[in-house]
Amino acid sequence: MTIVTKPDIRPLDPRFSSGPCAKPPSWNLSSLSDAFLGRSHRAKLGKEKLVQAIEETRELLRIPSDFKIAIVPASDTGAVEMALWSLLGARPVTMVVWESFGKGWATDVSSQLQLKPTIIEANYGQLPVMEHINFDDDVVFTWNGTTSGVKVPNSDFIPLNREGLTICDATSAAFAVDLPWSKLDATTFSWQKVLGGEAAHGMLVLSPKAVKRLETYKPPWPLPKLFRLTKNNKLNEDIFLGATINTPSMLAVEDYLFSLKWVRSIGGLDGMISRCNLNAGVIFDFIEESSWLKNLAESLDTRSNTSVCLVFDDSRIENEKQFAKNLCARLEKEGVAFDIGSYRDAPAGLRIWCGGTVELDSLRSLVIWIKWAFEMEISSLENNSEK
Repeated sequence: MTIVTKPDIRPLDPRFSSGPCAKPPSWNLSSLSDAFLGRSHRAKLGKEKLVQAIEETRELLRIPSDFKIAIVPASDTGAVEMALWSLLGARPVTMVVWESFGKGWATDVSSQLQLKPTIIEANYGQLPVMEHINFDDDVVFTWNGTTSGVKVPNSDFIPLNREGLTICDATSAAFAVDLPWSKLDATTFSWQKVLGGEAAHGMLVLSPKAVKRLETYKPPWPLPKLFRLTKNNKLNEDIFLGATINTPSMLAVEDYLFSLKWVRSIGGLDGMISRCNLNAGVIFDFIEESSWLKNLAESLDTRSNTSVCLVFDDSRIENEKQFAKNLCARLEKEGVAFDIGSYRDAPAGLRIWCGGTVELDSLRSLVIWIKWAFEMEISSLENNSEK
């Protein structure tokens, strides 16, 4: 019988979920004591906080001054759907798909909007051939595939001079990569990913080109109130000046403001990108040292620096899904890692969030525990086979 020694160090924080993600290290409930509660968000101070959230987002993400930024309902999903329903239909559409959320957007455009898009698709772990994209079309893509751990390596595939719009789901990329705003027309993300904010609120960033589309094109389908960005055929500027379409949680807004302040304290966007890269590097090094693990992302330059997805590479494992489930349960029981199983539609394995709110030392401890849990599960398999 193999004896496996349990590690004697533990992660500072066992929360490695890919959404909602870990809070900033210095976060505590008292940080939200200045939240504008029990008052209308349309009151002077409430609106000031919403405007502050928008403008600090602009400054930290280096969003051009002529781009419009809105806080919208229903997290990143709501922001993406708002962009799809409001902007598409004027031109042919190309959907670029390599993981579950991109596939969901393609399904919505095909079955709900019935636009018959061109779909360029790749399997989990791979990136489609981006050079095949026709940017005379409106193009919808995910920058960083949260459920596959595969991201676009750069923006070289997007021409500056393009006829169509680019609609980018950047929810696991915003605050983790330096997004090229000159190549993005409608960009979405949520507070709950790289910033570790609360769920249910999304961000929608529109270029002047996207605004022009909104003001010169009316979709043929009815638009729900939550998706309406124009009024009398003009952009509803109030939405981009803190007058949200529906009532936001001012507690969540305060939480977001805290996260933005923390980002500023660690060096802004550059500091966040550095933290993400260092965190992901711990997992990448662990993979290199392990003969039984692989990064789901097949190419080095497409590896996500936030949502790192791993698969097992060991002939002794016959049922990878059950093996991964058992390994995760063992780590959760020990209280050292929560929510690190792969996404339900993805290949069986692990998914470890490495965004900037996660502490480097926690990840260094985590990989030691993963090795322990793996050896324990292998030992269990071997013992069962001998019976």
